[in-house]
Amino acid sequence: MSEVILHVLGTAQDAGLPHPNCFCKNCSRAMVDPQFRRSAASLAVVLPDEKQWHLIDATPDLKEQMARLQIKYGMKAKLMESIFLTHAHLGHYPGLLFLGREAVGANGMPVMAGGKMKRLLEEQAPWSQLTQLGNIDVQEIADEQAIRISPHVTVTPVDVPHRNEFSETFAFWIKGPHKQVFYVPDIDRWDDWGEDVRSICRQADICLVDGTFYSVKDLSDIGRDYREIPHPLMLDTMERLQDFTNQTDIYFTHLNHSNPAIDPDQSIRREMEAKGFHIAEEGMEIIL
Repeated sequence: MSEVILHVLGTAQDAGLPHPNCFCKNCSRAMVDPQFRRSAASLAVVLPDEKQWHLIDATPDLKEQMARLQIKYGMKAKLMESIFLTHAHLGHYPGLLFLGREAVGANGMPVMAGGKMKRLLEEQAPWSQLTQLGNIDVQEIADEQAIRISPHVTVTPVDVPHRNEFSETFAFWIKGPHKQVFYVPDIDRWDDWGEDVRSICRQADICLVDGTFYSVKDLSDIGRDYREIPHPLMLDTMERLQDFTNQTDIYFTHLNHSNPAIDPDQSIRREMEAKGFHIAEEGMEIIL
């Protein structure tokens, strides 16, 4: 049976680290230390034996993320087989533009998206040029309908609540021959969802969950209102999932630049790890 690798391409909230027009402690460190930088949250499902890979979210950092993956797995100039999109926010789909005539000039790249997102990509400029020129081929996906990307790997969208101004928002089950991962980089509040995150966690071998904000203090420190940008707080998520850390590996991703869990002194990170929780890192690999 061929090996399947889930590769973490990015772990930051939409605008990355450093964040534009910000000189907070984390951003200032990232400006001078390339090792401290984080690109926007994204995953790749890699089938190294077949020399194939599939992308989850086309971020503004796509060209760097793609190059790193292609070099690592010996697939230089080998485009992804397909792209799955979670939703239409800054960090999750602008990278599609790199597939257009001004850059890669892709031909019929399958893009898996919900119905609302499909209409956006087909009808609204500049995305509509990608579809009109045949750079991308948008294929509609729906809640809980699995898509098989290889004989032993499926990706299943799960509808979640998240400020759906322009599209629906999906989390994804990514199931390989040995393990299954639940990936939910964006959601408003656990209590707003019809599913119980504890039940989801119980089913998964690994969860990669929304870690945008550690506490309400994250944004108040930089003059923003937490209520404008709803996400579950890491403190709340850890309280809900504490009983599952012995059976499920739980990683936080989609980390906002203000999040103290990525502070250079690592004191909060050490506290989290002592409780059995983890911070996702770029380049991390999960054998599925």
